[in-house]
Amino acid sequence: MILLEFCARHARWLLVAGLVAGVVLPQAADRMRGTLPGLVALLLFLAALRIGPRLALGAVADLRATALVVALWQVVLPLGLLGGFALFGALGSPAALALGLMLAAPPLAGSPNLTMLVGGDPAPTLRLLVLGTALLPLTALPVFHMLPALGDPAVVTASVLRLLVTIALATAAAFALRLSLLKAPGQTAMRRIDGCSALVMTVMVLGLMSEVGPALTQDPARLAVWLALACAANLGPQLVVALSLRRAPDRSALPALAITSGNRNIALFLVALPPEITAPLLLFIGCYQVPMYLTPLLMTPLYRALR
Repeated sequence: MILLEFCARHARWLLVAGLVAGVVLPQAADRMRGTLPGLVALLLFLAALRIGPRLALGAVADLRATALVVALWQVVLPLGLLGGFALFGALGSPAALALGLMLAAPPLAGSPNLTMLVGGDPAPTLRLLVLGTALLPLTALPVFHMLPALGDPAVVTASVLRLLVTIALATAAAFALRLSLLKAPGQTAMRRIDGCSALVMTVMVLGLMSEVGPALTQDPARLAVWLALACAANLGPQLVVALSLRRAPDRSALPALAITSGNRNIALFLVALPPEITAPLLLFIGCYQVPMYLTPLLMTPLYRALR
C-alpha cells in the first residue's frame, strides 16, 4: 500500500522513467509486448473503478454531446487530414497512413488516467473512450475508403469488436465492485487506485517503445523525423482544442476533450492489419508514446490555467 501511494504522488515522473526504460532496455521492451492486451484491460478497469458508474454514464444530454465529439474526432478530423494529403498527391505516403489511422482510432485506453493526472474530470474521457470504441466499426469505414491499401475492413472490424468486448467486461467488473464492496471509497483508497494506474502505465510503455531503442543507434535521423511528427500529432490537437475552448462558459470538460483529441489508440490496428502495411507504423507508434507519456508533465500547467 505504501508503494502504491508513492506511485500516486510521483506518477508524472514514473511515466518519464518508463519512457527512458523503454529506450535503454530494448530486451525488456520485447518481453513486454505480449502483455499489452492484459495491461490495457487492467488500466481501463482501474479507471472505471475510480470513476464509478454514476459519473461514467452521465445524463442523456451528455451522451448526445459525446456522440458529436466522437464524430468530429474520428471522422471529420481524419478525413480532413487525408483530403489535404490527397491534394498534394501524398495519400500513399507512410505519414498519411500513420496520421490517418491515428486520428481514426478511439481515445487511448489510458486517457482517463491521463486526464486525472492533469487534474481534470475523467468521466467525460471514459464516455468518449467507450462510445468511440463502440462506434469505431462505423466511423472507420470512410477513412478506410480513402486508404484502400489497408485491405479488408471486415478484418479490422473483428478486432475492434474484440476490443469492445474487453472494454465492456473490464468496465462491468469495475462498476460491480463499486456497487458492492467499494460503494464510498475514501481519499486513501482513491490514491491507491491512482498509484496502481500509474504503475500499470509505466510498465505498458516498455512494450510500446520496442522499436525506438534500435532506431536511436541505427538511424537517428529517421527517428528524429518520426518523433517530430508524433509530437505534432499528439500535442498539436491538444493545444488547438484547449485554446479554442478557453472562453467557453463551462471549461470543466476542457482537459478531457483536449487529451482525447491527441491521445489515440492507434496500436489497436496492429492486431488486424497485415505486417507489410503496419511495418512503417511501428516506429511512429513508439515515438508516439513520448508526447503521450509526457502529457501530464507538459500540459498540466496549461490545463489548470485555462480551466
